[in-house]
Amino acid sequence: MSWLAVIATALWAMLPAYVPNNAAVLAGGGRPIDGGRSWGGRRVLGDGKTWRGTAAGTGAGTVLALALDALAPAASDALGMPLPGFPLSAAVALALGAMLGDVAASFIKRRLDRDRGAPVPGLDQLDFVVGALVAAALATPGWFADTFTFPVIAVVIVATPLLHVGTNAIAYGLGLKDEPY
Repeated sequence: MSWLAVIATALWAMLPAYVPNNAAVLAGGGRPIDGGRSWGGRRVLGDGKTWRGTAAGTGAGTVLALALDALAPAASDALGMPLPGFPLSAAVALALGAMLGDVAASFIKRRLDRDRGAPVPGLDQLDFVVGALVAAALATPGWFADTFTFPVIAVVIVATPLLHVGTNAIAYGLGLKDEPY
């Protein structure tokens, strides 16, 4: 597989995991997952992790994956390289896994006594990636092994932080975010 095909596969396969957290922010609010509980004197997760946001993010990522699945044959033909389709189990796993990875990062940040929105380099950029990949590997091991080869995972690990930092800087510059990270 050429490096162009590896990069295209990595970005295509991760799109359903890239979208959920953005959708969660747009639909967020409502009841916090932790119900306002504290542990060790700190909130378990915080007000930023809500049931509504998690459901909306998971739904948005799943719908995107199913749309990409329908578009995969035409996109593959247009690009002249194979792009993966998404079985329903992979679609849900990538989206839900991304949300769970973000929830886990919030838990870790609270244990580190970090305020909501405070940066933790590395964790902020890859939390949802780890969650999505683990969930997809558990839910659809065959599809995962065929799609996420070592070179594809390497591209995901390198490209995701770059995309994260770049899109956050753009959103900050446009006044859509309060902080540039």
